[in-house]
Amino acid sequence: MKKIDKERLLLGIAAPVLAIVAAFLITALVLGATGKEPFSAFGIMFDYGIKSDSQVYIINKATTYYLAGIAVAIGFRMNLFNIGVDGQYRLAAFFAAAVGGALTLPGIVQIPLIIITAMIVGAMWAGIAGVLKTTRGVSEVVSTIMLNFIATAIIGYLLQPGRLGHLDPAGTKVATTPLPESSHFFEFPTTPTPIYGFVVVAVLAGVAYWFTLSRTRFGFDLRTVGQSDTAAAASGVDVKKMVVTSMLISGAMAGLIGMPTLLNDSYEFGGDFPVGIGFTGIAIALLGRNHPIGIALAAILWAFLERGGQQLEFEDYDREIVGVMQGVIVLCVVIAYEVVRRYGIKRQQRQVGEKLAAQARSHDTTEVSA
Repeated sequence: MKKIDKERLLLGIAAPVLAIVAAFLITALVLGATGKEPFSAFGIMFDYGIKSDSQVYIINKATTYYLAGIAVAIGFRMNLFNIGVDGQYRLAAFFAAAVGGALTLPGIVQIPLIIITAMIVGAMWAGIAGVLKTTRGVSEVVSTIMLNFIATAIIGYLLQPGRLGHLDPAGTKVATTPLPESSHFFEFPTTPTPIYGFVVVAVLAGVAYWFTLSRTRFGFDLRTVGQSDTAAAASGVDVKKMVVTSMLISGAMAGLIGMPTLLNDSYEFGGDFPVGIGFTGIAIALLGRNHPIGIALAAILWAFLERGGQQLEFEDYDREIVGVMQGVIVLCVVIAYEVVRRYGIKRQQRQVGEKLAAQARSHDTTEVSA
């Protein structure tokens, strides 16, 4: 039993290590083909990434990426591809900013109200895809992608002067009403910039994700439906209800993605609010294999690469090389895990065959002796 556990542990470690090594080798070849020194680029990224201000940046950025990865992973664990996380979190952040800017309440009431608003909006927007899938058989991939465009259109329509948007005094930017001081989330005092206090919420979200999927009946049913909906239905699980519920939870988690930026940084929703984080969450969930710790490591790695890439621009390197590296890492992870999975299956089959052969020889020996 211990031997099997060790083998699984080694196989689990081998996949990400193999993927990252392969990704860096491929990136080195790409850099070499463009006439650049690859190892110098890696050294620049590493030296810049371990600086104190870079560490703060990485933690803050990874907080947002981690929430995005968890939101996507909830759907993945049920074999649902929630491609609409990007639209869900932006729409949620927009309405949360509008509600927060319209009210001035004590922080103990104001902050939870903003967060709950974001989670409800995200859940409702994701729930549309869940209902369409269970009632009309519409693929969640198609519906969530279209809902992304609709969310963008709704934000563009409402984020205008005279509606929910306001022109700043300089007349150069349209945004929601700035949040009052009571809406500002706490921060950890670090230099030169503080660490977002929302990192605590991200950790709690990861713990809740792990506990729900690993220690509750709901999590067991969710994973069962993800592996085989017919088997789950045969065991008494309401598959349609699970689909809608999972999309609602995924959307609610997506609603948290924009909160670190809104409550710890911008304090308003404007045209410069981050976009594309939902799609980054897909890559991070894949990289982390839908495991809370794996997603955390993937989020930190992603933020580290982005931070290091900023310095490459000042060293006469193309910043796009970071995008190449990130894409190659995701591809290598998918391939590496599949290779390791197939190797593990073959190894188990070989071990079972050896045991059966040993039992057959023992049985024949016993018959001969008799």
